Amino acid sequence: MLGEIMTEVFSVSGLFTLLMLLMLQAVLGFDNLLYISIESKRVGEEKAPMVRQWGIGLAVAFRIVLLFIIVALFDALAEPLFGFHLTGFFEGEFTFQSLITLAGGAFIIYTAIKEITHLLTVDHIEHSEGGKAKSVMQAITLIVAMNLVFSFDSILSAMAIANVEVANIVSASGEVIDTFKGTVTDCKSALISTPIEGAVGCRPGKDYQVWLMAIAIIVSGIVMALMADAVAEFLKKNRMYEVLGLFILFLVGVLLVTEGAHLAHMKLFSFTIEAMSKSSFYLVIFVLVVTDIISTNYQKRLWRQREAELTAHGESESVVAAVDDEMEKKPPIFTGFRL
Repeated sequence: MLGEIMTEVFSVSGLFTLLMLLMLQAVLGFDNLLYISIESKRVGEEKAPMVRQWGIGLAVAFRIVLLFIIVALFDALAEPLFGFHLTGFFEGEFTFQSLITLAGGAFIIYTAIKEITHLLTVDHIEHSEGGKAKSVMQAITLIVAMNLVFSFDSILSAMAIANVEVANIVSASGEVIDTFKGTVTDCKSALISTPIEGAVGCRPGKDYQVWLMAIAIIVSGIVMALMADAVAEFLKKNRMYEVLGLFILFLVGVLLVTEGAHLAHMKLFSFTIEAMSKSSFYLVIFVLVVTDIISTNYQKRLWRQREAELTAHGESESVVAAVDDEMEKKPPIFTGFRL
C-alpha cells in the first residue's frame, strides 16, 4: 500500500499533478484565508492567532476526511434529494452538494454585508474590531464550517485534475466488481484470457489520486497557517483594504450561490441561473484592487494638495496635522468613496 502511494507520488506524472494541485489550492485558498483573517479578529487581539492556527489545523483535518467521503460517495452526492417544479416561476432539483454550497454562499454574503454595515455605522473605525464579539469556540467552529463549504469547490476541482482513466469490471446488474488499470479494450482482452466470476464486461471509469490530493491539502494548510497572521496584521495596519476584502468576500458568496443554483439546475421565471465563471470572478477582483489602489493614491494626492494650500495660507501646524490625521482615519469604502 505505502509502496504504491510512493510510486504514484514520485512518478513524473504524479509530481506534475501535485504541482498543479498546489497551484489550484493557492488560487482557491485566498478567499478562505481572507474569511479566516476577518473572523478571527472577533475574539480579540490576544486570542486571534490561536484561533487562526486551531481553525486552520482542524479545517485541514476535516477537509481530508471530506475528500475521502466525496470520492467514495461522489455519485450519491449528485443524486437529487428533492425538487420544486413551479413552472414559469421556480424550478430546481436540489442535491446535498448544491444545498451546502447555497447555504455557505448565503452565509458569506450575510457576513460581508454585516461587516460593511458595521464599518458604516461605527464611530471610531480605527478602534473597531468588527461586529459582535465571539468566543474562541464559536470562531473556530465558524472557520471550520466555512472551510468545509469552500472545500466542495476545491475538492471537486482537484478531482478533475487528479484522476486516471481506468476500466470498471461490471456484473450483469451493472455493479462494479473490480477495477482494471488500463483501457476498456485491454480490460476486455484480460477478461477473455482470465475470466472473473460474475463479470460480463468492462466500462470506462476513473481512479482518483486521493493521496496526491491529500498531500496538496496538507501543504496548502501549512502555507495558510504561516500566512494567516501576516494577512491579519496587514489588514489591521491597512484598514482601508479591509473594506476591499469584505467586498471580495461578498463576491465569493455570490460565486458560491450561483454555483449552488447551477448545480440544482435552478430556474427563476423560466430563466436558468448560470454559475459565475472563475475567470469573471478573478477579473472583477483584479478591477476592484486596481481601482482601489488608483483611487487611494489619487485621494492621497488631493490631501497633499490641500495640506500645501493650508500651509501656503499660513494655517497652523495643528490644523495641518489634523488634516493628516483625518486622511489616515478615513479608509475608502469602495473605489473612491470614503466613510
